[in-house]
Amino acid sequence: MKAISRTLGAARSNVIQRRDGARPRRGPQERPGDIELARAIRRLVDARPTYGYRRIAALFKRERRSDGLPPVNTKRVYRLMKKHGLLLERHTGRRRPREHDGQVATIHSNCRWCSDALEFTCWNGEVVRLAFALDCHDREAISWVATTAGISGEMIRDMMVRCVEQRFAAIRAPHSVQWLSDNGSIFAAHRTIEIALGLNLVPCFTPVESPESNGMAEAFVKTFKRDYVRVSLPLQPLLSSIAGWRTTTPFTRTPDWDTDHLANTSCPNPLRVRFNGVNSR
Repeated sequence: MKAISRTLGAARSNVIQRRDGARPRRGPQERPGDIELARAIRRLVDARPTYGYRRIAALFKRERRSDGLPPVNTKRVYRLMKKHGLLLERHTGRRRPREHDGQVATIHSNCRWCSDALEFTCWNGEVVRLAFALDCHDREAISWVATTAGISGEMIRDMMVRCVEQRFAAIRAPHSVQWLSDNGSIFAAHRTIEIALGLNLVPCFTPVESPESNGMAEAFVKTFKRDYVRVSLPLQPLLSSIAGWRTTTPFTRTPDWDTDHLANTSCPNPLRVRFNGVNSR
């Protein structure tokens, strides 16, 4: 036994205990209150079936803090979700990396708004097309339009007007706000650019084949399809969920509505600005 233990590099006493079965084996961890916590976690997972353990833990902590209860450790949430089979399947796909050195997010609200469009198919075969605008600081869905037909430039221009009215309660922004979008015809039309300049919006367009330059809008499209469309919600509640996007997403920053620091701020206002992804504010 001594020669075998020395060869294996293991303690002889440990080998003897394992041979005799004297050493108790460690089983699955059980703590008081796991049943109640697992029931609450399952309720959150049923409401957000595409959320992983990190986002479920964030929602669970927020819910317990609002009820005056101490937060639960994220590792405990992971252990309970793994025990009850509530974890998501690991992603194994590989993406071709693209170089992107800039930053889309801003440190203040109403400095840059990003916009994009998407479409999805309903159960009855109808295709719904949706366009939206997000604030690049607090990620709030300021305005959106949806139709079963094609999205026109007029709808984008109306959405621009509603964004300005929603954020500033005026017909024109008091300072220049960048409007970041791709090079789609509905965003790059001359009439759309003219309306944007009249609203004191600076149209910015991403480079060709560079979705990372509008990464916040692309992330919203991916999350919206994953968390709402794929779980087969009815169309009206699906569209209504856009309004509560900022309040139901756990990883968002607190909005900063103070724009006094922008009173003397000015930015170039050419007809078309090529967005380089650099956050200068």
